[in-house]
Amino acid sequence: MWSSFYRIHSNIMMSGLSFRRLAFMLLFAFLVWSSSTGTCHARRGKHWRHSRAASASLSKKKAKSHGSGSHHHGGSKSKPKAPSPPKQEVTPPPPEKKGSETFNVLDFGAKGDGDTDDTKAFQSAWASACKVEASTIVVPSEYVFLVGPISFSGPYCEANIVFQLDGTIIAPTNAKAWGSGLLWWIEFTKLRGITIRGNGVIDGKGSVWWQDSPFDDPVDDEAKLIIPLNRTAKENSPIPINSKLGSKMPSTKPTALRFYGSFNVTVTGITIQNSPQCHLKFDNCMGVSVYEMSVSSPGDSVNTDGIHLQNSKDVLIHATNLACGDDCVSIQTGCSNVYIHNVNCGPGHGISIGGLGRDGTKACVSNITVRDIIMHNTMNGVRIKTWQGGSGSVQGVLFSNIQVSEVELPIVIDQFYCDKGKCKNQTSAVALSGITYEKIKGTYTVKPVHFACSDNLPCMDVTLTGIELKPLQERYHMYDPFCWQTFGELTTPTVPPIDCLQIGKPSSNRIQSDHDSC
Repeated sequence: MWSSFYRIHSNIMMSGLSFRRLAFMLLFAFLVWSSSTGTCHARRGKHWRHSRAASASLSKKKAKSHGSGSHHHGGSKSKPKAPSPPKQEVTPPPPEKKGSETFNVLDFGAKGDGDTDDTKAFQSAWASACKVEASTIVVPSEYVFLVGPISFSGPYCEANIVFQLDGTIIAPTNAKAWGSGLLWWIEFTKLRGITIRGNGVIDGKGSVWWQDSPFDDPVDDEAKLIIPLNRTAKENSPIPINSKLGSKMPSTKPTALRFYGSFNVTVTGITIQNSPQCHLKFDNCMGVSVYEMSVSSPGDSVNTDGIHLQNSKDVLIHATNLACGDDCVSIQTGCSNVYIHNVNCGPGHGISIGGLGRDGTKACVSNITVRDIIMHNTMNGVRIKTWQGGSGSVQGVLFSNIQVSEVELPIVIDQFYCDKGKCKNQTSAVALSGITYEKIKGTYTVKPVHFACSDNLPCMDVTLTGIELKPLQERYHMYDPFCWQTFGELTTPTVPPIDCLQIGKPSSNRIQSDHDSC
């Protein structure tokens, strides 16, 4: 090696280059070599530190590489296009939490002492809750709130509001609070997704209304079929309670709780009691669910229907206890797709479709199912009632698995219904067809079956299956089954025999006109 070095040195000296220049060139080559190797070893070493600039640059590169999933090769101007990796699922930011806002009526000034008028506090709570989707109004337990006539109104409220009722709401008992008379006390109108739930009570304080006009109200027309053995007319004894100020209550009686023009309505858990008239009414509603709630009023409280349906569709009522002075459930015109099951009814007037066609009106009811019902001590069991002179139709009705106990008239069709002294005889009628009664069993105290159909438009396709009704002598005259202009079939023997049903179809049935059809 040294001999080679001296040979080179000699050659350099011979070419006139200085030794100093040679040393400089060797030193430069050494520095270049050491810089290259030192950098690699330093980056691998554990004591290597980023400079701030290098750190920022490296962080950006790592983030870019992680986000794209591709690998970059430094020093190349034309980068090969890597295949796109599967998109990573990016977790979106948590949505805005809804339904967490509650509005307690106590926070809006309600006293809940049973004497102070809390109507304004309820109105204020609603005004705030109305602006928040899925909000909750809280009516707390262990308080009694005196609330006058009030409307919780849309249509500009947010959807899915919950009215959490755990306390008690009572109606005013002075005539001044009602003016000349109102059709409702508490109303929810034009809402989307409204739920009333809880363990609370709505108390209509109806006794002051029943006392003031116990005999002014219409009387159920089926009462004419119920004749006591001693021929003494049945009377509803007035309840001896007067209104607070001693003044007469208005003749127009309010419904306790009404829903109008609303979608997806739920009522559950609560109790509605002692309404001046209907307890719970749904008018022009779609998507109604009522379950695990109760209605409670005396059996002699006149016209206090339990649940009243009108112009409403897609209705489900189940697991409910209904005790009142009129129909446990009343199904009026414009109703379809109604399913009622597992309901206890009594006292009351049973479950009724109608009255329909009053004052020459057109009525349309279809696709009604009533099944798995227990009725005790009611006037009627399952009933269809229409006025003379009406038009339209009732079709597609099933009454199934109805258990009756001490029911005066378990099965009724009455197309001559009249709840006043005298009604004019008329030929037109609401057409009834496709009515099925199956598995209706138990005891009756007046008449097992009463079918009174229109002379001009007989009832058609009435089917009876598994009817077992046994007499229970109490205090009324008892009668055999009655049929008039009723056509259909008996698919099984019945107890008692219902020989009056005419098998098949009428020989000359009037064809419905466009005015009649629905």
